[in-house]
Amino acid sequence: MAEITVDFPKNLQVRAKLDTFELLTDQPPKSGGDGEAPSPFDLFTASMATCMGYFALKFCQSRSIDTAEMRLTMQYEWDSEAKRYPKMNITLHPPPQFPAKYHGAIIKAMDQCAVKKHILQPPEFELSVAS
Repeated sequence: MAEITVDFPKNLQVRAKLDTFELLTDQPPKSGGDGEAPSPFDLFTASMATCMGYFALKFCQSRSIDTAEMRLTMQYEWDSEAKRYPKMNITLHPPPQFPAKYHGAIIKAMDQCAVKKHILQPPEFELSVAS
């Protein structure tokens, strides 16, 4: 079983420890934080983009396609009424030599993103307080 340990270094900062890595989050000043790190939701959206980027990268590497000029962008707008991001637009900007015949296939590869799969089929959350 995997485990993440979280502590609270200062003000509204929250730090997650995963194996040998640490991820620091903070809130923006408008929310009372110091703005010294991304917010937890920023990490969530970045995990979506980097996960899809990983699958695009692996797709290209398996076909010996140079990825030096490849990039991926994700755009999303806040719906203040619903208090959520209702749509995320992910666009792969392939390198100039990327074969057009692979456009559909690389989209299919990116769609294998485990982060997206967890949104579409969310895990069960069980919350508790230790005694």
